[in-house]
Amino acid sequence: MSKCMSLEEAVNLVKDGDSLWLSGGGGGINDPGYLLSGLEKRFLDTGSPAGLTLYHSAGIGDKQGGGADHFAHKGMVRKVVGSHWTWSVNMQKLAMENQIEAYVLPQGVMTQLVREIAAGRPGLITKTGLHTFVDPRVEGGRVNECSKEELSFLFTKDVNDYIFYKSFHLDVALFRGSAADEDGNISFEDEGLMTEALSQAQAVKNCGGVVICQVKRMVERGGIRPDCVAVPGILVDAVVVDSRQRMSMKTEYDETLSGKKRGGLPESEYMPQDNRKVMAKRAAMELKRGDIVNLGFGVPAGVGKVLEESGCQSCIHLSLEQGIIGGVPATGTDFGIAYNPQAIICETNQFDWYDGGGLDVAVLSFAEFDRQGNVNVSKFNHVVNGVGGFINISQNAGRVVFTGTFTAVGLREECKEGRLQILQEGRVQKLVDTVEQVSFSGPYARQTGQPVLFVTERAVFRLADEGVELTEIAPGIDLQKDVLDVMGFEPIVSRYLKVMDPQLFQDIPVKLNL
Repeated sequence: MSKCMSLEEAVNLVKDGDSLWLSGGGGGINDPGYLLSGLEKRFLDTGSPAGLTLYHSAGIGDKQGGGADHFAHKGMVRKVVGSHWTWSVNMQKLAMENQIEAYVLPQGVMTQLVREIAAGRPGLITKTGLHTFVDPRVEGGRVNECSKEELSFLFTKDVNDYIFYKSFHLDVALFRGSAADEDGNISFEDEGLMTEALSQAQAVKNCGGVVICQVKRMVERGGIRPDCVAVPGILVDAVVVDSRQRMSMKTEYDETLSGKKRGGLPESEYMPQDNRKVMAKRAAMELKRGDIVNLGFGVPAGVGKVLEESGCQSCIHLSLEQGIIGGVPATGTDFGIAYNPQAIICETNQFDWYDGGGLDVAVLSFAEFDRQGNVNVSKFNHVVNGVGGFINISQNAGRVVFTGTFTAVGLREECKEGRLQILQEGRVQKLVDTVEQVSFSGPYARQTGQPVLFVTERAVFRLADEGVELTEIAPGIDLQKDVLDVMGFEPIVSRYLKVMDPQLFQDIPVKLNL
C-alpha cells in the first residue's frame, strides 16, 4: 500500500499540543513549504492544530512568510526552540512580544540532541556553549521573559565543565526529500543538503510519533537504489508530493549544487572589488596549505571565491556545517549549499567532526565585538537572531578569523588605487565596550589558547593576553580619525603596527602564500 497521501490527509495527522521537529536550511533550502502551508491553512480554517511546540536545528524560512513563519499565528504554537531565527521574521515578532516561549540552542547541539532522543538517551553532554549566552549560568538560551524552562544544566567531571542538554519528547517529524517510492523510502539526490532527517525520523518513531515527508516526485517500488535511500520507508508514515518544489527560494534547480555534475560558477556569484572583498582576501591570507576550513555566512563565504580566483582552491579543504565538503559555497540566500561539492554528508556527522577538533580554521562574521574579545552575532537591539552553527564552529576550531565592517548603517566606502576611501561613515558602532550578548567568549578563547583574529575593511586586530590589539590599518586610513575615534574602547596598539597589503584593495586576484 502506497504511503503517498493528499496534503489534507497528511496535515490531519498533526494534533493539538504536538511537539514537531522541522528540518531545513534557510532561504527555502530543503524547506517543505507545501506541507507547512497546508498546516497553516488548516489552523487558519479550523483553529487546529494549536498549542504546538516547534523545534528546528537550522534557520527555517525565507523572510516572506515561509518556513517557521507558517506557524507564526497566535495560538498555533506555544513554544519554539531553534538555533537560528533570522529567516522567520514573524516568529521573531511573537517572541519579542512574549506571545510564545522562545529559546536558542546551537545548531550542532540540536542535530546531535535529536540523535540522542532517537537512541533513548537522556540528553547530550558537550562543552559547546560554555561561557556564552546558552550556558545555563548565563541565559540558558532563553530569549524572552515568559521563557522559564531550563533546557540544560552544568555538568562537571574531572574538574572539567560540560553542559548537559536535556532530551524531550517528539510527536511529529516534518522534512523534505527529492523522491519517494511506494514504500516511503526517501532519496535526497536533487537536494543540496542532507540535514538531520534520518535522526529526526528515528527519534519521532521511537517516541511513538508520526513522520511526514514532502517530495517532488513518486517513483515505483524499488525505484531508489538502496544506497541512495536517505530515510528508509520503515520510518515514514506519510509522503506528500509537490511537483513545483524548488531547490531553494533563489534557485529552481542547479545540478552543480546537488553534485550531479560539475560546472563553472554562475555570473550572479561574481564578487566585485569592494570592502567585503577586502575582508575576504585578508581572511584568505590566514589560511595554510591543507587547512580544513569552515566558512560562515556573509563575507566569509566570499573566501571561496577568492581562493578560486587565486588558483588556490585545491590547496584548501572548504566545508560548511550543513554537511558540505569541498566546492565553492553559494552566497546570499543560497548560503549553506555549494557549487561542485566533493561530498554532502549528514549534518549531524559534520558537527561531530567539527566538535572533535576537525577544523583547522573557521572564518566567521561578527555583528559586534568588545574589548574582551567577546563576539555577538545572536541579538541586536533586543531582537533575537540566533546563532546557527556559530557556537559549535567558533569554540571548536583550531583558530578563528572573524570578519565584519568597522561600522554599519549608512557606511559607504570604495577601493581606489590600492587604498580604502571612506565616503560616509556608518551610524552604528560595531567595536563596542560590551557586546549585547555573548555568542563567542574572548576570555574562554584565551583560557584554551585559541588564536583569534578580527578582520575589518580598515583594520586588523588580534586577541592578545592583555585584550584586543590593533595590528594593521588600511592604506589611506587615518589611525585616529578613522579607527580609534569610531571605536567604543581603546585597543592596544601594536608597536609593530603595519599597513595592510595594497593588493587587498586592488581589483586583482590576491597572491596567497599558503
